[in-house]
Amino acid sequence: MLANLILLGALLIGMVIAGCKPCACLQKDVQPADVVSAPIRKPGRAGRKVTVDDKLKELKARCKHGKLVDSTGREIFFYRMAGCWGNPPADYREILERQNTELAKLRKHYHVIEMTCNPSGEQPY
Repeated sequence: MLANLILLGALLIGMVIAGCKPCACLQKDVQPADVVSAPIRKPGRAGRKVTVDDKLKELKARCKHGKLVDSTGREIFFYRMAGCWGNPPADYREILERQNTELAKLRKHYHVIEMTCNPSGEQPY
C-alpha cells in the first residue's frame, strides 16, 4: 500500500515537472498564467482566455540549450503589446510606430507571440 502511494506520488510529480519544462526557459517578466489573448465572443464580453501555458502547448514548446523554442526549433519571444488606452496619450502614434519597428526586428530572429494589452478582454470605455 505504501509502495503504491509512493509510486503514485512520484508519477504525479514527474507529470508536473514534465508539463512545466518549457516554463523554466520563459522570459523573466512572463508567467505561465499570463494572458496572451482574450477573444471577444459577444460585444463587451470576453471568451476563453488563452494563457502563455496554452500557447506553449499549442506550439509544442521546449527548452533547448536554455532557450525556449517552438517545434521547429525557432526561439520564442513574448511581446506585450501597447495600445489599450481609454484616452490615448499625446504621443500614441509614436508609441505604436516604435512598437511596430521593434516587432519587425524581433520577427527576424524569433517566433514572436504578441500578448494583449487588455488581459481582461473587456471593452475599455
